[in-house]
Amino acid sequence: MTRVDIAGVKVPTGHLIGGERRAGAASLGVRSPIDGTPLAEVPRGGAEEVDAAVAAAREAFPGWASLGPEGRGELLDRLAALIRERVDEIAVVETHDNGSLIVGNRRNVIPRGARNISFFADWARRRLGGEVVEGKATRDHVRYEPAGVAALIVPWNAPFMLGTWKVGPALAAGDTVVVKPPEWAPLTLSLLGDLALEAGIPPGVVNVVHGIGEEAGAALVAHPGVARVSFTGSTETGAFVAAAAGRNLVPVSMEMGGKSPFVVFADADLEAAARTVSRQFINAGQVCLAGTRLLVEGSIADRFLEMVREETARLPVGDPRDEATRIGPLITPEHFRRVDGFVRRAIEGGAEPLLGGGPHPFGDLYYRPTILGSVSQDAEIVQREVFGPVLTWQTFDDEEEAVALANGTDYGLAAMVYTRDEERGMRMAEAIVAGTVWVNCFFVRELASPFGGARRSGIGREGGTWSFDFYCEVKNVSVRRGSFEGGTP
Repeated sequence: MTRVDIAGVKVPTGHLIGGERRAGAASLGVRSPIDGTPLAEVPRGGAEEVDAAVAAAREAFPGWASLGPEGRGELLDRLAALIRERVDEIAVVETHDNGSLIVGNRRNVIPRGARNISFFADWARRRLGGEVVEGKATRDHVRYEPAGVAALIVPWNAPFMLGTWKVGPALAAGDTVVVKPPEWAPLTLSLLGDLALEAGIPPGVVNVVHGIGEEAGAALVAHPGVARVSFTGSTETGAFVAAAAGRNLVPVSMEMGGKSPFVVFADADLEAAARTVSRQFINAGQVCLAGTRLLVEGSIADRFLEMVREETARLPVGDPRDEATRIGPLITPEHFRRVDGFVRRAIEGGAEPLLGGGPHPFGDLYYRPTILGSVSQDAEIVQREVFGPVLTWQTFDDEEEAVALANGTDYGLAAMVYTRDEERGMRMAEAIVAGTVWVNCFFVRELASPFGGARRSGIGREGGTWSFDFYCEVKNVSVRRGSFEGGTP
């Protein structure tokens, strides 16, 4: 089996199908966005590999499902423990693979992957026993039964954490999985397959098929042997995924694009708000939840802009392997050109660079943290997801105008509201169309709470029991009272 050395970590590169690594006739080159260094060649899978992986997952399904929450939970706990033991190794691979910060991967992102696994293992033990609903004439037993094979499509911006967010609940529910890693950053999910086998999870329960979306991804979501499809990615691709799965009447759960408003009122803790604004540039802005539309009450706009500039100046742009770096590279040259194209077109159309506004001299894929003002609500830069370190700046006069601006796109993934007025904060949270509204905070994720998007930002909710509602078939068994004791049927 081919393995590559990533900073001393041996990473498998083949497909993982039925517990065995497989090569392919064609391959995809993987380069580090840090400096363009070639990292690996992974096989370019398609319909043949997807067929084999789905068949392996279907074969493994009855045995995995029969283990029950306790049996599955024991093995998932072992997997979580292995991840915790190897946080540094996984973090190093992810940083080289997608350019994310080593400091964040070590402290937060990879440990969160372990937490995803252990949380859902424990939640399944507590919740999958079902519940009893007492009716007037019947006693209803609600059962959560494994659905089958889950197809999991994972994005490149945080592949390990987002992969475990899908793998954890699917396996805890009793499903088997076929994971399609992102072609731009596939290595940590390939590594996850090895960790699953090492933890004792039976062959075929976790399968990994490499390839591009139009080939391996398309074959997977349209496969008739798949029972569930979970997708995280762009809205445009999500529409294709939903249509393909829909032809087989397969349920989908989808987190898609975001253009989230970040609303700041004059009575807010402006220092805290400015620090949080600077956090929207994390991962070089390649975060779907980021508050990329700054909406600031006009009376404090000038003062708040200076505070944001000061906070952003404290964020060094550079090599993400350096623990002092706070903004690393964009993922590929193609994506860099896309981000820069948005900014150039906006400036040509009259937008004012309030901060940044172009490439950073550190390297080919590095971009300056950018804020663009003098933008209209219907401008492309306001309406479309950029997925880079680029924010827009608009002002408002009152709460009604703030709500109108916040809801003035087709997206609805998240929103942030900063105010010291609790009643106003809750009014805004109620009025803004979004799957998550953070009031005086950002990026706080309780795994037991629902997560997902509204409008063109997603379909469905995951987290806590919502994940099991998706990954399970929820069955109601209604028994007439007294029927087992000779009562009237």
